[in-house]
Amino acid sequence: MPSEPTREEIHILPENPFFTASTLPYSLPPFAEIRAEHYLPAFERGMAEQLAEVAAIAGDPEPPTFANTIGALERSGAVLGRVSAVFFNQASSDSTPEVREIQKEITPRLTEHSDAIHLDRALFERIKTLHAAKDTLPPAESWLLTRYHTDFVRAGAELSAADKERLVTLNGELSELATAFEQNLLADTNAAAIVVEDPAELDGVSVEAAAETARARGLDGKYVIPLVLPTGQPPLATLTNRALRERVHRASVGRGATVNAEIVVRMARLRAERARLLGYADHAEYVVADQTAPGTQAVADMLGKLVPPAVANAHREAEDLRAEAGFDIAPWDWAFYAEKVRQARYDLDTATMRPYFELDRVLRDGVFHAAGLLYGLTFTERPDLPGHHPDTRVFEVFEEDGTPLGLFLGDFYARESKRGGAWMNSLVKQSDLLGEKPVVVNNLNIVKPPPGEPTLMTFDEVNTMFHEFGHALHGLFSAVPFPRFSGTAVPRDFVEYPSQVNEMWAVWPEVLANYARHHETGEPMPQAMVDRMLEAERFNQGYATVEYLAATLLDWAWHTFTEDPADPVSFERGALADAGLDLPLVPPRYGSTYFAHIWAGGYSAGYYSYIWSEVLDADSVEWFKENGGLLRENGDHFRRELLSRGGSLDPMTAFRNFRGRDPRIEPLLERRGLL
Repeated sequence: MPSEPTREEIHILPENPFFTASTLPYSLPPFAEIRAEHYLPAFERGMAEQLAEVAAIAGDPEPPTFANTIGALERSGAVLGRVSAVFFNQASSDSTPEVREIQKEITPRLTEHSDAIHLDRALFERIKTLHAAKDTLPPAESWLLTRYHTDFVRAGAELSAADKERLVTLNGELSELATAFEQNLLADTNAAAIVVEDPAELDGVSVEAAAETARARGLDGKYVIPLVLPTGQPPLATLTNRALRERVHRASVGRGATVNAEIVVRMARLRAERARLLGYADHAEYVVADQTAPGTQAVADMLGKLVPPAVANAHREAEDLRAEAGFDIAPWDWAFYAEKVRQARYDLDTATMRPYFELDRVLRDGVFHAAGLLYGLTFTERPDLPGHHPDTRVFEVFEEDGTPLGLFLGDFYARESKRGGAWMNSLVKQSDLLGEKPVVVNNLNIVKPPPGEPTLMTFDEVNTMFHEFGHALHGLFSAVPFPRFSGTAVPRDFVEYPSQVNEMWAVWPEVLANYARHHETGEPMPQAMVDRMLEAERFNQGYATVEYLAATLLDWAWHTFTEDPADPVSFERGALADAGLDLPLVPPRYGSTYFAHIWAGGYSAGYYSYIWSEVLDADSVEWFKENGGLLRENGDHFRRELLSRGGSLDPMTAFRNFRGRDPRIEPLLERRGLL
């Protein structure tokens, strides 16, 4: 048997699929050819090639022009872009020990690579020269040049040599810590899964699904309840065994306590130091300076207005739950007795709704159907095209006239190798400059049923599928000249807005009636059940708003602290108390040591984005309702003015072009029952 090739030998192997552009439709990555040993050589070659390209741009003896500087930068790094898109999608959705080792090695090297480009003095001088004359360029080029100038300044291009050296050190350590946090959390979440010996304890949840999960983990004869990313775990709403509910809750809130505590504190300190080095008071000020929010005070003011009415709602809800339970409830009781109150108040048992939400029907007759009615899209499954995992499904997307638009990949099932939550990735970014059409993927974490059984979803999972497809549409509809602006390349506090708008179609009567059908009989969900479901939409909104605000203000506290944090437990307790959100019955949606959004997911000092975006979302939903709802002309208007624009213009300008005015907060307050 021949020996394994060395890294140097692999580096020059012609069959490395990342070294050349994919020949598959839409440049879909050739997943069937990609092996783990291809990643490092591709990263190394990709970084080396891009640094050579950047050196040529910076050293060009010709005076800087948009084409020879900004346009050339947009074209650089082709190999690095291809391998990065595939690798980081796998690292999140199907990680393996080998992939995790590569991630540990390559993440700090990529950070160093980025710093080498952004801190290149000769390159920045060319950008500065062009930026001084940006008003002479066409609008699209001027905006791209402005974004490049901003990126470089925020990356430290104007710092002294000594400060640049310190910045590189800070960035390198932060990237290593973020990777460690993410990998620790995945391992700890898997280790914290609840193993049950006696199936009688599982009353209220699927014994078969728990047995299948156990078998997949090599625990034949036992039963496993896996944990999902947020604090609240779905089984808590239906498990009748109170002791088991407590085990599930404590396992959830305890994640990362031993492995991530020091990482959290260290990252907060390093981010604060980096912000000061770059001229900002704290990390939150640094982040918000490049968002749609006008400043940190505007964010703090909005959050502060929402806390008192949300807390008051949560206290009222708690009284109802205590009355239903007949005793002082604990956090692990809330979801269970909320379900009891929901049933009593609205005659609605959410468990009875699941047979009407079968995954494939929700996808085809719900999500795709709404996109067809609103935008004229059609979808053809392509089993001949490979995905990144056997569970991944590939769909070709067409315009109403049959024009090919791009590819949509759906990876819907949870697995041990997949991080929690739901998200969208771009595998190929649309741009006119490179002649690329979009390839996007949605990742969800729905528990896979035993073989031969249907995948029945909760309504929360249905809503999540519509939400993530809103991100997918943002990527698919991208019609921008430059890859820097493609799809969801917008400020963090704007990116959730289009996806949240897409949630409205999950309950739009014409769409709901099309997909909410019993998986065995095909009968539509009874109208009485539909009416009760819609009537109950505001139910438990106090809890939902408080758990979200608690996580948001916890994120904010970590990134605006004035007293050095000692440990996550005491810091978290003090931060919640200071915010008026220290409600033992309503823990934050994410605790500090498992808050992946802010330590490993790009949402640091930006978790407020969801509620900030919801202001735009709620106001946009009002526009759709005022203008007739699910109409092609409405979809075309939303697509033309907003979804297709990506980051190619100021996002609030795009909103005003769509809405006709600045956003109003009242629709959000009305939606959440906070008026």
